[in-house]
Amino acid sequence: MLNAILTKIFGSKNEREIKKLKPIVERINALEREFEKKSREELQSLTAKWKEELAKLEDDKKKFEYMDKILPEAFAAVREAAKRTLGMRHYDVQLIGGIVLHQGKIAEMKTGEGKTLVATLPVYLNALAGKGVHVVTVNDYLAKRDAEWMGPVYNYLGLTVGYLQNQMEKEERKEMYSRDITYGTNSEFGFDYLRDNMAFTKDEKVQRELFYAIVDEADSILIDEARTPLIISGPAEENVDIYYIADAIVRQLRKDEHFEVDEKTKTAVLTDAGIRKVEEIVSQMTGIKDFNLYDPKFSDLLHAIIQSLRAHHLFKRDIDYVVKDGKVIIVDEFTGRLMPGRRWSDGLHQAVEAKEGVKIEAENQTLATITLQNYFRLYKKLAGMTGTAETEAAELKEIYGLDVVVIPTNKPVIRVDHPDLIFKTKKAKFNAVVKEIEKNYRVGRPVLVGTGSIEDSEYLSRLLKRKGIPHQVLNAKHHEREAEIVAQAGRLHAVTIATNMAGRGTDILLGGNPEFLTKKELEKKRITPEKVGEEEYQRIYKETLEKFKKITEEERKKVVELGGLYVIGTERHESRRIDNQLRGRAGRQGDPGESRFFLSLEDNLLRLFGSDRVKRMMEMMNIPEDEPITHKMVTKALENAQKRVEQQNFQIRKRLLEYDEVYNVQRKVIYEQRNKILEGEDFKEDIIGFMENVAWEMVDSFAPENLLPDEWNLKELKKTLESRFGFDFPIPETYEELMNLSVEGAHDDREKLVKLIYNRLVEEYEKMEELLGKGQMREVERMIMLQTLDHFWRQHLRALDHIKESI
Repeated sequence: MLNAILTKIFGSKNEREIKKLKPIVERINALEREFEKKSREELQSLTAKWKEELAKLEDDKKKFEYMDKILPEAFAAVREAAKRTLGMRHYDVQLIGGIVLHQGKIAEMKTGEGKTLVATLPVYLNALAGKGVHVVTVNDYLAKRDAEWMGPVYNYLGLTVGYLQNQMEKEERKEMYSRDITYGTNSEFGFDYLRDNMAFTKDEKVQRELFYAIVDEADSILIDEARTPLIISGPAEENVDIYYIADAIVRQLRKDEHFEVDEKTKTAVLTDAGIRKVEEIVSQMTGIKDFNLYDPKFSDLLHAIIQSLRAHHLFKRDIDYVVKDGKVIIVDEFTGRLMPGRRWSDGLHQAVEAKEGVKIEAENQTLATITLQNYFRLYKKLAGMTGTAETEAAELKEIYGLDVVVIPTNKPVIRVDHPDLIFKTKKAKFNAVVKEIEKNYRVGRPVLVGTGSIEDSEYLSRLLKRKGIPHQVLNAKHHEREAEIVAQAGRLHAVTIATNMAGRGTDILLGGNPEFLTKKELEKKRITPEKVGEEEYQRIYKETLEKFKKITEEERKKVVELGGLYVIGTERHESRRIDNQLRGRAGRQGDPGESRFFLSLEDNLLRLFGSDRVKRMMEMMNIPEDEPITHKMVTKALENAQKRVEQQNFQIRKRLLEYDEVYNVQRKVIYEQRNKILEGEDFKEDIIGFMENVAWEMVDSFAPENLLPDEWNLKELKKTLESRFGFDFPIPETYEELMNLSVEGAHDDREKLVKLIYNRLVEEYEKMEELLGKGQMREVERMIMLQTLDHFWRQHLRALDHIKESI
């Protein structure tokens, strides 16, 4: 109560933050007239002047302070460039968003508030430091689209811009990183960092230092995707046939009798009866009597059987993965996108491949790994934009040290969010969804339907086809066309079915998107600049665009009269944020809109997290299958379920980060060492130091201090040294010979041996240096040191993997 009273008097913390920024916005606005008069050359000369001033400052802290000082002018320059090149002017709330991003915070901005344009302000300002700015997007399509869309603003002001794509070659990547601004996905940036730290020469590295990054859809990248670490793998020497054997065994086991599964934790265990059954099957297959599954030598088979049980009973085709071109491709549970190249670890992927009867790829060994959390914490300054982050503010602060600032909308949100409707069964739920779609389709109102899986989207599509309702399906199988589909989801009579809408990145304009329609029309007529010439193409483009602007404006008026876009959710996601993102597709920029979720007691969330009481209540009240209920108890049960899953997922991410912290300390040391070697430091003194260590190790092995000198194996010491190094060593074969030997600088017999070995190694080393020349010798040393460091680092990672799996 006291908090509420104080908030009313002083405003919330967020309101106070926004209030502090308003004087800066007023200063930017005051400069608008002055900057309108400046020519392009004058604006570019300002860029050059600021870059020059920042280059003089060596300390990053001083650079950031200088940027704070020039912020109003820099933002005024970007606003002017955007007006001239894109015909877009930054609103005051967008300027506030830009300041928040420059301060290294998360700006929460509702869908349709122009996050892509907002980013141009801090990106330009921080790119002036000359160290490169990274804009992180959720997919390759958006990286390319945003770089090309906003590129004219940066180019107008004299900066260069580039973007990364999955298939780019190393040289092209290096070129993209050398530009002032680089757009790309978190995977591209993260994997390039790991690959750079596996490079054998400086020229092989593509990234510069990690200076400033803005993460678009920050909640999706920094939170949802943070459950999966980035891993570069190489094939491990293992026999994959064991997964075929495990698959054949698992197909003969019965659920509950032979094994139990836990869908919440995605684990499977054999029962006592199951263990006996497996041992019986293996005995028949191999002829081994009294086969013991828990004998350590059969641990690989036991492991493969457990993974096969998980593959068969916890991982479902067209929900968790799809099979395409004879390969098992993972489906991202948050975005519904395919993730080619990604593989489940610990043999799970091989088990799924065996289940689906496709070729089993060899299990991989970790060569390099980093979590997204630790990768993004490498940047000197990090910021993010999203439509929904407030619910995860505590995690963003705890893990990344990022504050969340909610930016006011340019126009008030007038969307109506209706209470959920809950049905007994999935069938009843989907029938009700189809009725609702049909009712709205008949009057022409656009409908966007969000589904929980590819399977559901295809099932709903079949139901709509039976009703003769034209519609578009947007899921991981059709992501090439997704931007075009989403762009037109606000047209009259448009019905769009989409798996999880998180990170789709394209606005739904009521009445349709004239730019997309124009491009489509010109593609259809095969009109290109190459065919008709640039000037003629621009004339046709403008003419066609004007035509579609009139069409879409007319349609917009009709759609607004019908109540705007209607968003239907067919399942609650584990995260409330994802549900809010779906809702946020309607009601952008003050448009009208509605949203409603249709649920059933058979939905995963309610089924796994306690819908028994709700089910009993529906049965007691004798509610028919096709009649929904809206009850506070159900809503409460749903909210509690989502909070429990969110907490569970947070613990998974936290645990992953804790594991990676162990790697992280070691990774920093190893990567620093690698960089020193790559930078071409002279390691001659170190190598000579290694020789003394090797000499002592050999003496400790064959002439240990705890043995009497008569027991030393000097013959074996000489033989081992000559076998290992390929040249002779002046080691006496008996202790008597050693006693009578005089070696300069040695104080006892063991030291004599060390000196003899050390001196001989140095002698051969000097000969080799003379033969190769100093430059070539340093190059050989560098290669050998890198290979040795990498070999032991990989062995260490493998050992850590095994420790992690056994916990």
